[in-house]
Amino acid sequence: MSVHLIREITGLKRLILALSAQVEDSVRQAVRAVTQRDAALAQAVIDGDNVVDHEEVTIEEECLKILALHQPVAHDLRFLVAILKLNHTLERIGDLAVNIAKRAKYLAEQPRINVPIDFTPIAEKAQGMLHKSLDALINMDISLAREIGVADDEVDALNREIYDRVKGLLRERPDEIETLITLLNVSRHLERIADHASSIAEDVIYLLEGKIVRHQH
Repeated sequence: MSVHLIREITGLKRLILALSAQVEDSVRQAVRAVTQRDAALAQAVIDGDNVVDHEEVTIEEECLKILALHQPVAHDLRFLVAILKLNHTLERIGDLAVNIAKRAKYLAEQPRINVPIDFTPIAEKAQGMLHKSLDALINMDISLAREIGVADDEVDALNREIYDRVKGLLRERPDEIETLITLLNVSRHLERIADHASSIAEDVIYLLEGKIVRHQH
């Protein structure tokens, strides 16, 4: 590998790590905005999406530039393909954080109702999966990446529990339908974040082993 390619890949790693940190923080703040009914925090997450979008475009341009100038092969080529996919996945997670923040903003403007739904388990599990998948990427840890699939099944089960709970509450409280549907949407967005965390873990496995593991669990 040439010195120039090494330097450019090192710079690319710094960019993707910065984007990872930004997206992870957006998800954390969006969840907190929901639980605390904090409209200002929700708006800050929404406003911060421009930064995520800008970083995503910068990383894609860097990847394409490296591919065009250096025509990398083998591991270096797999790395760039994985980063392109990861970059897109992180941007989509950022969009989901914004969607959660928009729901949080709506909830903050409504009268608080006593709803027996605890988002803590699914939020913690989804955020844990995201953090672990990004750790697997940073540390190139394939065993950590392989752990993500099991947690994804747990998030799916938690999402189903919330769906069933909301479905029952809709019959009992038809006058609170908008708030209940909003809470259901928060759960659905968290479940999608968990799916994307699984996708990141699959990209890490592809990067390290050259194996495509989608549809194998």
